[in-house]
Amino acid sequence: MSEEDIREFHNLDKLKKPKISNKYIYLQGKQITDQESGIRHYDFQGIRLPSVTTILAKTKNQEYLTAWKNKVGHEKAESIKNLSSKRGTAMHKFLESYIQGIGYDDLTAIGQEAKPMADKIIEVGLTPVEEIYGSEIMLHYPGLYAGSTDLVCLHNGLETIVDFKQANRPKKEEWVEDYFLQIAAYAMAHDAYYGSTIRQGVIMVCTPDLYYQEFKVSDSELRKWKHGFLKRLDHYNELIHDEKEQAKVDETELLEEFDKDKI
Repeated sequence: MSEEDIREFHNLDKLKKPKISNKYIYLQGKQITDQESGIRHYDFQGIRLPSVTTILAKTKNQEYLTAWKNKVGHEKAESIKNLSSKRGTAMHKFLESYIQGIGYDDLTAIGQEAKPMADKIIEVGLTPVEEIYGSEIMLHYPGLYAGSTDLVCLHNGLETIVDFKQANRPKKEEWVEDYFLQIAAYAMAHDAYYGSTIRQGVIMVCTPDLYYQEFKVSDSELRKWKHGFLKRLDHYNELIHDEKEQAKVDETELLEEFDKDKI
């Protein structure tokens, strides 16, 4: 199948594409995953930093997850988790390829399930995007943490961090608090390193039956989630180092710094 055929198959030329901007020149780090523990770190200029997802996973209340595994059985839970992960990876690949204007297809069963999910996000979620600054961007807050965000863009006039998520069923807002924390962490890292003013985070979610949901957070509410992430980061450092002398992250001081000349 030629690239032209792929583009026609995915209706890529029929959709209005946001323009690509070089406003930010992104530094590329290196992702490192420990094979034994599965813990992910990022290396930026020789400095190894914990990933946002590792920090959130390590400090998350696991009671609900444990109860669910006990209810459905650990083997079935692992199977559901693996399928969801593969489907999410495939969906992200379709979206990344669309944003970068690269012809791509995946004819596997999982790929064919993920394709219409990506199309739904493209048709609904990406419509308000006016400019794209970067996709699949590695971000880091120097000395503290790092991670990869799906999209940095201008969304309805606001500089925005976007994350794409797949879900087996529709989400309630109280179920996606870690997504808000993740977005807030990326916004802080982007502002700290690139001098930007990220005012909004948007989480775009699609289920296999093509139910689309969107969760937005901006300005004062985004600031609240920044506080929340810094507390989780502090907790993570305590768990990892377990030392009274471990330097604490002063969230008030950090956020006051972010607020200078920002909305």
